[in-house]
Amino acid sequence: MAKRPSTPSELRDAVERTVQATLGSAERQRDRTQGAIDEIAGTVDNLRKGAEASLARGRRVLEDRRPTTQEDLRELKAELRKIGRRLDAIEERLPAKRAAAKRSPAKRSPAKRSPAKSSSAGRRKS
Repeated sequence: MAKRPSTPSELRDAVERTVQATLGSAERQRDRTQGAIDEIAGTVDNLRKGAEASLARGRRVLEDRRPTTQEDLRELKAELRKIGRRLDAIEERLPAKRAAAKRSPAKRSPAKRSPAKSSSAGRRKS
């Protein structure tokens, strides 16, 4: 056991040592607590980011699986018309010989096909 202080100066020194020891202990505890809080905050931030990424993936999957709407079809038709106009413009710029060869299969209407060709298209080869 420690010797009891006998003078006021020894008492003051003993109290000061006790206070310093307590302050040091409190500071170490504060540092440990701050470290734990920082770690928890980092973990929560990582969890939040992971959850946001998962939600975004889920939204993309749902968007990809939703049924086609009339608006989607209108947009596709408009895009196909634009592509068709661009193709016509390109074909017009081609030399006449190449353009005629390229246009002839595309300009045929389905009604002009021979019955033999259209009936064989539906059959599978065994």
